[in-house]
Amino acid sequence: LAFANYLIRFIKWERYRKLLSIEMDGGTSFLIYMSGFSMGITPGKMGEVFKSWLIKRLNGTPIHHSAPIVIAERYTDLLGYLILMAIGGLRALPEYQWVFWVTLAACVGALFLAGSPRFSEFVAKTLSRTPFLWRLSGKVRGSFASTRILLAPKEVIMPTLLSVISWGCECVAFWLIADALLEQDVDFLFCVFAYAFSAVAGAVAIIFPGGLGITEYAGGSLLRRHYQVLMPAAGASTEALKQAAQVKAAAAMILTRLCTLWFAVLLGLIATALFRLRYGKADLAEDSE
Repeated sequence: LAFANYLIRFIKWERYRKLLSIEMDGGTSFLIYMSGFSMGITPGKMGEVFKSWLIKRLNGTPIHHSAPIVIAERYTDLLGYLILMAIGGLRALPEYQWVFWVTLAACVGALFLAGSPRFSEFVAKTLSRTPFLWRLSGKVRGSFASTRILLAPKEVIMPTLLSVISWGCECVAFWLIADALLEQDVDFLFCVFAYAFSAVAGAVAIIFPGGLGITEYAGGSLLRRHYQVLMPAAGASTEALKQAAQVKAAAAMILTRLCTLWFAVLLGLIATALFRLRYGKADLAEDSE
């Protein structure tokens, strides 16, 4: 299910790559796409800009031209998480509705800024007057130009729907693990909400690489409460029941992250090694940007 997630999101990558007229064969494109997962445990997963560096080494495409693909991927992934939260049932957990609406408002605001030529020009001119950063102004203009292409309103819908399907696969994986650790049936829609919510929490807490700690805590806390409701007391004290639920919830989150985040990092490292074998270390030794 995790690998299915990556395959579906590759469709997004290909769409974005073609929108920016970055030419390469499908096999090489897939290898570069998968290599980006090796940087999944970086703040906001922005280390996946590594893909842009590989593209530059391959055909000379400037990093600032292709790097907005990573931003567009993260943006539509976040929208996909929000839709999954809504599908999972916001009304059933009203205390978390504010997270949904605040994140959605931030996404709308970010889309407006990304599509505003005035804002991009303001940022570029500000940098041009800033010591040590003035040389970046041209690259910032180029990055905003690519971002406007990728996040044009008509280009947001399809990638977002792909994100819903792809991350939905990992929601199913989370449900299968959570359900297997308890004799009672675990609610599927609850798991969809809990997994999407934990992913949003990890994405918003951008300073934590790969959402480490935040994602596990958010998803584990929700699952623990759900387990406590489902587990029969059988004479056990409230504290004992809470501890048993906490252990099971922690195990579910650890197993899920091993099968998703860390599995992706492993595949990314393998793909990077294959890329080096195919194109040679010498081609990757220099970088002028």
